[in-house]
Amino acid sequence: MQPQPLVIEYLFRLRDNSEELFTIHLDPLTLATISSTDTDTLPHWTALSFAQCASCPLSEGVSPHCPVAVNLAPIVQRGEKLLSFDLVDLQVTTAERVTSQKTTAQRALSSLMGLVIATSDCPHTVFFKPMARFHLPLASEEETIFRAAATYLLAQYFVKNKGEQADFNLEKLTDLYRTIQEINLAMAKRVRSGSKTDSSVNAIVLLDMYAKALPYVIKQSLEELRYLFEPFLKTVH
Repeated sequence: MQPQPLVIEYLFRLRDNSEELFTIHLDPLTLATISSTDTDTLPHWTALSFAQCASCPLSEGVSPHCPVAVNLAPIVQRGEKLLSFDLVDLQVTTAERVTSQKTTAQRALSSLMGLVIATSDCPHTVFFKPMARFHLPLASEEETIFRAAATYLLAQYFVKNKGEQADFNLEKLTDLYRTIQEINLAMAKRVRSGSKTDSSVNAIVLLDMYAKALPYVIKQSLEELRYLFEPFLKTVH
């Protein structure tokens, strides 16, 4: 029997009492978004050659559309009715829990977009799939740094078990986030060309703020989190 898809729901309750429900289905093994989008109806800005990332390893012959843009397209289209600072009641439902919070449209969209970017078929975003599996909606900068560092270090454990050189100094983690900055910039260009409101573009800008901050503050920020481990460190001899 095939394992059932993982389902994550983002429910936006708007000020006029209308609702927008975004349902994300993830393949339980690959953690890739299971898309039902008809490629014939995709907007022009999803074409791979439109604002293609300089480091993109894909070719139009294999992938006519950018995988990240394909995931974002339905969100951008349905988010047109929202303005950046519109207040929404956001409810995010996963198999494990329900998270509810009143927030701005751009922050709610940013959280949703971060999820679908991570679960796209873009070769540059595969590192973020484990974080998507344990998705934390509306994560703060401190939470994002903790989760990114923990995920990366666990990945290095598996790298070492394969007999390869592990990077426990987090040197390549900054490279991963610099690549994400490149993707965010390209996505902002794409979305700006196809969106009439600012909410989707500003949502990507919020994502990029974290991506830009992390390479510069990762080690300093980790030291700021050291106090969390002091009780344990005192027991280590």
